[in-house]
Amino acid sequence: MNWEQSGLEGSMIFPKRNLCAQCRLKDGIAVYGEGPPNPRIMLVGQNPGAEEEKQGRPFVGRAGKYLDSVLERAGLDRSKVYITSVVKCRTPGNRRPTRQEISECMPMLVEQIKALRPRVVVLMGNVARQVPRLEGIAYMETYHPAAAMRFPKIRERFEADIEKLAERYD
Repeated sequence: MNWEQSGLEGSMIFPKRNLCAQCRLKDGIAVYGEGPPNPRIMLVGQNPGAEEEKQGRPFVGRAGKYLDSVLERAGLDRSKVYITSVVKCRTPGNRRPTRQEISECMPMLVEQIKALRPRVVVLMGNVARQVPRLEGIAYMETYHPAAAMRFPKIRERFEADIEKLAERYD
């Protein structure tokens, strides 16, 4: 199934334009997510950074390149995974989103999960761990790729988690 067949493209939760007026971060470019409309796996991060905002795509900066390499080594095709974040716009200075920003964006993420119905949602990092759990969907918590890039022990665990993900859900 493609986006046109899904009937979801252009909806409030999967808009064609990267504009958002939901919170005080609305002056930036919203990065809603990327991937197929029927993914087995959904990856959720914190919020877009400068490169993501520039390209309008999730996880395309340094952490995204690292994530791509980990997915590839685990045998996962990025194009078959839906990738998004809790907060849809870049925060000033790429700081951690505030509680208010998280609560303003969370309903959209929950609606995305409901619409896509992935088999598993991978929550990458502390902000993503706050996502409410929906019945009938598996959840896996792991580290954020940016943290895995910086700390060797976290890197080992993150890469092992992605390998387990590939074994169970691909």
